[in-house]
Amino acid sequence: MKRAMAAVLLVLLSLLVHSNAEEEAFDVRQHLSTVSRYGVVKGIADSSFVPSKIPNGCTPIHLNLVARHGTRSPTKKRIKELDNLATHLDVLLREAEEQNLSLEKLPGWLKGWKSPWKGKLKGGELIIQGEDELYDLGIRTRARFPNLFNDDYHPDVYAIKATQVPRASASAVAFGMGLFSGKGRLGPGRHRAFAVTSESRASDTKLRFHDCCQNYKAFKKSQEPAVDKLKDPVYDEITSALRRRYRLNFTRQDTTSLWFLCKQEASLLNIVDQACALFSPSEVSLLEWTDDLEAFILKGYGKSINYRMGVPLLEDVVQSMEQAIKAEEEKHAPGSYEKARLRFAHAETVIPFSCLLGLFLDGSEFEKIQREQALPHPPKPPQQRNWRGHTVAPFGGNNMLVLYSCPANTSNKHFVQVLHNEHPIPMPGCDGTDFCPFDVFKERIVAPHLKHDYNSVCNVKLEQQEQKPVAI
Repeated sequence: MKRAMAAVLLVLLSLLVHSNAEEEAFDVRQHLSTVSRYGVVKGIADSSFVPSKIPNGCTPIHLNLVARHGTRSPTKKRIKELDNLATHLDVLLREAEEQNLSLEKLPGWLKGWKSPWKGKLKGGELIIQGEDELYDLGIRTRARFPNLFNDDYHPDVYAIKATQVPRASASAVAFGMGLFSGKGRLGPGRHRAFAVTSESRASDTKLRFHDCCQNYKAFKKSQEPAVDKLKDPVYDEITSALRRRYRLNFTRQDTTSLWFLCKQEASLLNIVDQACALFSPSEVSLLEWTDDLEAFILKGYGKSINYRMGVPLLEDVVQSMEQAIKAEEEKHAPGSYEKARLRFAHAETVIPFSCLLGLFLDGSEFEKIQREQALPHPPKPPQQRNWRGHTVAPFGGNNMLVLYSCPANTSNKHFVQVLHNEHPIPMPGCDGTDFCPFDVFKERIVAPHLKHDYNSVCNVKLEQQEQKPVAI
């Protein structure tokens, strides 16, 4: 009997130790969906995927970059939300004190808490950490592809484009300062001036297509209530748990705002022991899933219009590669042709572009989107999923498409390698490899999308059935 009891106690103790170790290993900063800092998550990649070995004699001749802006401050609207949270927390605490409720388990920071952004009249700007992310990315990009960036700077050789939103253009500047550091005569860092060009917000169909696409705006507006219904059960469950845990009468809106505060504190301020500590690791995983689900439905594979509207960007990428091949074949002089096209935009740009490339899918899922069939939603934790916002489009998240010339190859002279967040990533449309013959890339991945003209996707009136809400 004693031996049996000892064995049971030993099992319970081992489970407790295992549980504590899991909690200690849980880094909430890696579970913030698209609010994740690039430096925290850029090392996360599919460890089972073995990247291609670039054949000897193959050299990069052109680089396309599509990057999200770096870490930014909360927008003006969100700053107001946090001020409202502070006001409501004061009300909840007063009510609890009036009812003589025990608040022993309530974290001390909640009493009298004020938003770190209280009093800020503006928001949404690139912060210093965001500048560092893009500056360092620029340095690493030049180090990785020295032959691409050995020419003297000229805007026709290194085209840098950004949206008119200041955090995107500021990200382009930070990247360019890193990319061209030591190449000029300005200041101790020997920086040099460079051009960043932008299209008008009203007509930027390459980088802010979501702003110009009327059908997408209508689709998004029609789907938002249905997305909320998918998320509500999770928020209701966690709100109930918070009430029991801390003896305060939290509302669903409080839970929403506290989760937003957790993401801002952890990502921008590196604070993980306040708002984030209110939630258990399993609750954080569920909240992260609701964010990922929303991005999937409204920006990703949830509906084909989400990424079909990005076709002008895909066309621009392919055109730049074809021009680079032509310049090589016609033996243009160095410095007379483009070697890199570098773009800085938003999650609403990077996510659809990743979908156009078929990233984060397996082969059968890729075939479905080619046939314009719906994909199932990302599975709820604890089930595993490929679609993770912190990988798909963190702050500073990016796709690089590197065009290689392989003159020794008898069948294909040019190949495309895709890097996502600087890691080679498999393309289901190219038999799961990251190094794809350019002609195959155009035929299997690009061509099926090109039958969809931007005007027909975005401005021709949608049929009524296209407006039906997503299944719940």
